[in-house]
Amino acid sequence: MQLTKHWAGQIDDYVIDLGWSTDGTRLAAASAAGPITLFSAADGSRCHVLPGHEGGANALAWQPGSMMLASGGQDGAVRFWDAAAGQHVATAALGSDWVEHLGWRPAPGSVPRTGPAAPRLAAAAGRRLVLLGPEGNSIHAFPEAPKTITALAWHPAGGCAAVAYFGGACLWDADDFIQQKQFPYANGIQSLEWSPDGRWLVSGNQDPSVHLWIPDEDMELQMSGYEGKVRHLSFDHTSRWLATSGGRDACVWDCAGPGPEGREPAMLAHEAPVCSLAYQRSHSLLATASRDGSSILWSPDRKQPLRATVRMPVAATRLAWSPDDRLLAIGSEKGAVYVLRCES
Repeated sequence: MQLTKHWAGQIDDYVIDLGWSTDGTRLAAASAAGPITLFSAADGSRCHVLPGHEGGANALAWQPGSMMLASGGQDGAVRFWDAAAGQHVATAALGSDWVEHLGWRPAPGSVPRTGPAAPRLAAAAGRRLVLLGPEGNSIHAFPEAPKTITALAWHPAGGCAAVAYFGGACLWDADDFIQQKQFPYANGIQSLEWSPDGRWLVSGNQDPSVHLWIPDEDMELQMSGYEGKVRHLSFDHTSRWLATSGGRDACVWDCAGPGPEGREPAMLAHEAPVCSLAYQRSHSLLATASRDGSSILWSPDRKQPLRATVRMPVAATRLAWSPDDRLLAIGSEKGAVYVLRCES
């Protein structure tokens, strides 16, 4: 197994978010300074540079099955872009709070253009969570959270969106707009992740720990002992393996059956703190990045899990697998964007 350079690009500042279009033909990179660059996946050429957000961009989200790209920024706005044409389509102004979290409702097998299953974008700004349509129209504004929303994650089936804040998390129904469940947690939550089968909702926490809920069974587990805050979580496509950051080791927990409580995790050692991680979308490789500029591929279920290592000049800020799992995109602190080919 090896990682080989496919292409490299450059944007004007820290890569604050990175995402592939659902057809895999474009890679969007958001700059902390505000602009958004659209690269061709084939050769890294710049297709378009979008003006993005005054003051800085924060988040990107591609609409499933579409070339519509949404972005959120420090200007308190969500902007919608036609990525094929490189044109601004609409803006939803949400107020003075930064828009820090975006997520499109997961698409069913065929995407209706109208009705309850029509495209909906969840956007979080400060304590506010809103649902928007692809024209920037407001569908619903939920009651304000008790504290600033720190994480957002759609249930894989699209029935609800989970949001986190200091003191807990809750599930908001995407059709009836009611609160399905509330999960108290007496600390700050840094990240949220659903398992692909929808069984587990996991938070990475400030205390530092990982907390797991099974919402359908009103069951919860706590995994502690991390060196630092747990900011990064990723499930593999089977929903069995959960990778977590939180120190110089990437910890991989076995969530089969009753879950990881009482089990020892696989510890994937790094020479510096882990700063990003991501499982492939439909295969079993795990990519991790650490503060020393290393990016590593692992097969955590193997006796010898290390598969490939590359060293970049600066630390990664984001890792993103292409839809077909063949390309790994890496965004960096200095604005470099690397796309590596995964070859056996």
